[in-house]
Amino acid sequence: MDLDRSFGFLVHDVARLFGHRFNQRALLFLGLTRAQCKVLGYLARNEGINQAGLADLLEIKPMTLVRQIDRMEEQGWIERRPDPGDRRARRLVLTDKARPILARILDLSNEVRTEAFAGLSEVEGRRLIDLLGRVHGNLSERALALAVSDFSDFGKPDDHAVLSGAIASADLSPVGGQR
Repeated sequence: MDLDRSFGFLVHDVARLFGHRFNQRALLFLGLTRAQCKVLGYLARNEGINQAGLADLLEIKPMTLVRQIDRMEEQGWIERRPDPGDRRARRLVLTDKARPILARILDLSNEVRTEAFAGLSEVEGRRLIDLLGRVHGNLSERALALAVSDFSDFGKPDDHAVLSGAIASADLSPVGGQR
């Protein structure tokens, strides 16, 4: 098997290499890790979310996120605020220190993408993004169909439409990525 011709291997390895390069540059130019940049990016789109919800979006274990949130709070990037509806819960918000860095994170992601696209024409780069977007859509549709079918034993038929709409409208685009 030629791994260089395997779609799954190439997509995974390109993502790994892109992430590694982004992490190098983020540490050098921002003093942040890629993981911290992802937290800030997801939090910017979901400000006021609780830690469990953010961990779910980031696809990491809540205990892993707690340590990261602790460090980021100590460094002044985020704050935990009381949830008015639940005395035990805390809501996460960006600090004034974090807001200006979001544009730099996006700039850095674009710089790494430019490096990755070296040797491709502008048309080829746009075509690559379009094709990957279609593949993403194909897989997302199947994931959505499976998620809805997982709940087919629950609720009324109208509940499935609500669930489908909620899942479909979720913003799942990557930090700094293009959709």
